[in-house]
Amino acid sequence: MQNTEPFIRRVKMDNWTAALLTGVACIVGYLVVRVKKINSLRQAEEKIQRARNRRDESLQRAEQAVLRYKQSHPTTDSAFILTLSLSELTQQLNEGLLRPEDVLYSYMEKTLAVNQKLNCCTEILLESLDQLTTVGSNKDGLLYGVPVSIKENITFKNHDCSCGVVINLDQPAEKDSVLVQVLKKQGAIPFVRTNLPQALLNYDCSNPIYGQTVNPHNPQKTSGGSSGGEGALIGGGGSLLGIGTDIGGSIRIPASFCGICGFKPTAGRLSHCFIFRMKLVPSSPGPMARDVDSLALCMQALLCDHMFSLDPTVPPLPFNMEIYRSSRPLRIGYLESDGYTHPSPSMARGVREVKALLEQAGHTLVPYCPLKMDQIFPELLIKGFLADGATTLLQKLEGGPVDPCLEPQVFPYGFPKWLKKTISFLLKPVFPRVSANFDALCGVGSVPELWKQHAAVEDYIQETIAHWRSCNIDVLLCPVTGPAYNFLYCGKLSTAVSYTILYNLLTFPAGVVTVSTVTTKDEEELKHYKGCYQDMWDKLFKEAVSGGEGLPVAVQCVALPWQDELCLRFMKEVEQLVKESKK
Repeated sequence: MQNTEPFIRRVKMDNWTAALLTGVACIVGYLVVRVKKINSLRQAEEKIQRARNRRDESLQRAEQAVLRYKQSHPTTDSAFILTLSLSELTQQLNEGLLRPEDVLYSYMEKTLAVNQKLNCCTEILLESLDQLTTVGSNKDGLLYGVPVSIKENITFKNHDCSCGVVINLDQPAEKDSVLVQVLKKQGAIPFVRTNLPQALLNYDCSNPIYGQTVNPHNPQKTSGGSSGGEGALIGGGGSLLGIGTDIGGSIRIPASFCGICGFKPTAGRLSHCFIFRMKLVPSSPGPMARDVDSLALCMQALLCDHMFSLDPTVPPLPFNMEIYRSSRPLRIGYLESDGYTHPSPSMARGVREVKALLEQAGHTLVPYCPLKMDQIFPELLIKGFLADGATTLLQKLEGGPVDPCLEPQVFPYGFPKWLKKTISFLLKPVFPRVSANFDALCGVGSVPELWKQHAAVEDYIQETIAHWRSCNIDVLLCPVTGPAYNFLYCGKLSTAVSYTILYNLLTFPAGVVTVSTVTTKDEEELKHYKGCYQDMWDKLFKEAVSGGEGLPVAVQCVALPWQDELCLRFMKEVEQLVKESKK
């Protein structure tokens, strides 16, 4: 019988060798991954530093330019210029009583001061100084000589459009967005770009590149988002007209938090070219300003032949001034609560007080309630945003730090599907709202399911329009999220945007008007806040809005699709009635 011992020893040695080689390979693989991650983080830090250096350089050069101009033009009355409304400013510019350079340098100086306090700017557009030499060729424009601030995600030639995400840095745009081109054609001078939250899908205003923007009324509060840099700059007096974007309340929430006016047009009314957008829950660019007339003038300027020519996908519907100036009595639907997020005491009070003013003015107020909020929020809204289970969003965030304001929101996005389903199952008996939202984080699952999702959204839009018409209302008065939150709560409270995000899903035009401030009584009532579901999110909402005495309180005005002028007319009515009531 042949001796098998050498064979067995050889086999054992081969197994040990294989095991050793496998172990070495694992260690090498781990080290390679670690090195790649370290290199990726180092590259991210270098990109961030370059972006910050560009911002700092633009601020320094703008400060020097302002100083030189003040020395050579000592009689310029900047304080007076800053007090003018947009309509007053355009009138004085058109009549030659003011020069565009006086106005631009006055606002640039104010912007630099506001930015030092609020950290709301990502860079000063030094091209604006060169534009002063050519702006005279657009003297017939409706915004001739008007300095305009622009949200950072709106494409501007030779500048990054980072959306607060490191991976998007060092990729300067090749051309201006259509809206920027139209603004310039109308004589406006884009002069500053403003801050936003990382990846836009958050209603705070902080990112790892440019940091946290704070509220102009209380630096211990957030300015809101995602157009939070615009809200803070305009609310702080550094701009009188800005362009933001709104995908879930991103114009309206910062307008509410910062005490200004903001308008989200019907989806598709203004050009989206070279602006981030989604299909299931459409985004809309729109104006932000101190008063409603400024919003209307901006819409009138943008809705022109030049935009229709540059972007043929936009319906050629000029602004209807007759509707905006109409004074016919309206049938107005109203609600204090949508049944999904119970309003803060100041939110509800704002609606009640405006309702009373509207009734005294001869309008008819009709109770209204949105349909199926508990179903559509997880099934149509969350799945609309995160149809792929948040895969694309997480990929965008790879290779760079995640901002603290976004971290609690995206943390569960990375859970495997089975874990999301398990958590949803376990939470269902005690926290049904949290359970439904966890299940929705899985996304739609397949292409056929995506088609069903599209169909369900269309069905819901038609169902809502039918419900609206059965109530026989022209417009709708409802709360808007507020007052301004304490820091680090926005990422924990995605459900609180239910009052705004609904009208993105529906594609309805909606705007915000500031009507009041938080009172001591509001704060006392907040202590007894329970919410609609009495779950963790209701508790967090109470904490988020606490300590808000003196902060702005706003209401939201809504109309049917393509009735943008009627929505603005309603906003103007609210603004005037509130102003008259305070005399």
